[in-house]
Amino acid sequence: MFQVNGNWTTKQMSEEVLIVGIWKKEGFVESVKELDKALKGQLTELKKQNAFPKKQGEMTSVYTMGLIGAKRLYMVHLGERKEFGIEELRNCVSKAGKRLKSERVERAGVLLDSFITDTLTLENAAFGVGEAISLSTYEKRTYKEKSNEPIKTLAHVTLYAEEENALTQQSKRGYTYGEGANVARKLVNIPGNMLTPTDLAEEAKAIAKTYDFYYEVLEREDMERLGMGALLGVAQGSDQPPKMIIMRYEGNPDTDDVTAFVGKGLTFDAGGYSLKPAANMHTMKGDMGGAAAVLGAMKIIGEEKPKENVLCVIPSSENLVNGSAVKPGDVLRALNGKTIEVRNTDAEGRLILADGVAYAKQLGAARLIDVATLTGACVVALGDVTTGAVSNDEALMDAVIKAGEKTGEPVWQFPNNKAYEKMLKTSDVADLNNAPGRAGGSITAGLFIGVFAENTPWVHLDIAGTSSQSNDSNLGPAGATGVMARTLARYIVDRG
Repeated sequence: MFQVNGNWTTKQMSEEVLIVGIWKKEGFVESVKELDKALKGQLTELKKQNAFPKKQGEMTSVYTMGLIGAKRLYMVHLGERKEFGIEELRNCVSKAGKRLKSERVERAGVLLDSFITDTLTLENAAFGVGEAISLSTYEKRTYKEKSNEPIKTLAHVTLYAEEENALTQQSKRGYTYGEGANVARKLVNIPGNMLTPTDLAEEAKAIAKTYDFYYEVLEREDMERLGMGALLGVAQGSDQPPKMIIMRYEGNPDTDDVTAFVGKGLTFDAGGYSLKPAANMHTMKGDMGGAAAVLGAMKIIGEEKPKENVLCVIPSSENLVNGSAVKPGDVLRALNGKTIEVRNTDAEGRLILADGVAYAKQLGAARLIDVATLTGACVVALGDVTTGAVSNDEALMDAVIKAGEKTGEPVWQFPNNKAYEKMLKTSDVADLNNAPGRAGGSITAGLFIGVFAENTPWVHLDIAGTSSQSNDSNLGPAGATGVMARTLARYIVDRG
């Protein structure tokens, strides 16, 4: 997909499109001057006529008329150099990538030197280009009747810069991160009848087989034997059997230190007897966005091979309604022995994660990060821009936030104190109440899961708002975003 040409001439540029960055209030950099010279001053003339765009990320298409090897240029406005970093590069290149996709370009090039600043190195830029190209050219699968005509997709990208080996590696790494998010996108976008807990387990198995991860699935009988009453309680309402999916990557077999990712795998959530409104219920096929993020992260980790140990635990079921479904007021006993009064059957994600987190602890997790499309309250608080978080460990929380900053996936920490914890203990028949009320809903939902983490360092990530987008963006089409797949992987790679 990616290669670097470090000894190029304008005639060698054989791409359909060459992406070129131009700065506000600055002249052309040397590599762009070379292009301008080959194009007989056409770029200088366009600049004099103010023909180039003025808004960051906007671009002008320039035909080269056979004067250089590339057929067209995308002249991308980058804004002011001093304000341009990896996030701005990601957005600008993503916008170009989106256009490459719409125009069905198969071969493209990037004049990498034209995007460099004092703080943005060639290596970082190469990584960002790879990541942006992968995210922006993602094709959302549909089930519409299609013609037999093959669809052209971007198959080759050449980076034009001075250094070759390191930049090739960095662009491929960036592309890997994007592809991890795209795995999560793919899974979240699949309709619920085509992605049951059994199907999700098969998707995990395929990733495990590709990267030689340890893989295991606990069936209903195993859960009954172990006492996973919270997960089993949610699964009562569905004819589909629940699954507890386990994968393990051993990047450092000399230590038993292991980070656990626990992903909510509700492949469809109708709310149970606390039934959701009919409007938009179809979007609840995406209630396994946490599981998808974890699987996307594991794909990246399989490619990156950091010297860390990672455990993946995914409790998976459906939350439907039948004659056996759990009822409001029922009491369930979780894996760790705690009892839970189910005040709201639509607060099911925290129930299955309770057993998932408790099981990850039994398997030796030294730290825990759970990811879930958990609460509408988080959407109200933070919209679709920022992921909400609750934690019992500031060092772990800070590391996750920093990983999110690097990937452009912001995380904001909710408060955590005893007053919120007391709200969970308002049941007069059980240890915990799974739905103590609307007040502080995102916080109490996260802290409910934290009860099962106990003293193990733990972070909860609520992606209810950020896991999907209602409109197309530069980074991809409407639907699943694959959020947190890259952040989880970045956290592990930075540790290693």
